[in-house]
Amino acid sequence: MFTDEQRTLRSRLRRLRREAAKFGTVGAFGFLVNVAVFNLCIHGLGLAPVRSGVIATAVATGTNYLGNRYWTYRHSDKRRMHREAGLFLLINGIGMVIENGVLAVSHYGLGLTSPLADNIAKNVVGMGLGTVFRFWAYRTWVFRAAPSRGHEASPRGRLLRLAAQKEREDRRVLLK
Repeated sequence: MFTDEQRTLRSRLRRLRREAAKFGTVGAFGFLVNVAVFNLCIHGLGLAPVRSGVIATAVATGTNYLGNRYWTYRHSDKRRMHREAGLFLLINGIGMVIENGVLAVSHYGLGLTSPLADNIAKNVVGMGLGTVFRFWAYRTWVFRAAPSRGHEASPRGRLLRLAAQKEREDRRVLLK
């Protein structure tokens, strides 16, 4: 049989797997939007690669926010949506710099200027790095779980806060 600790770990891993799958589904749709807008801007409108990348990332950010807010993290605290949206935009701004920084280095620094090279730099390498950063940042700062109601002042509420603090400490140990 499993110990309570093993059951808790299995439960956490199951929740993380579901969360990552939903995040990945929203991200896949955002990826399609990003690639389509990027290529439309470059080939259809004749814009520069980095400008096209910034526009594409901005459009995909809007679709990803809606998907993550109302599906992946629908259980998170909705009382501070203005703060959440601001943090989401900040995190995506950093992700945009990561994505388009890779594109700029590839296109302007390394001279890899073909459409294929631009797409690989931005939509594979840059977006891959940006996605890892975004997943970590969303679950850490943006879409936080709502606190339990009415438990803050009770002994059970204090116990739950201690359990949450212990969980954060355990997470920090796992990340080292």
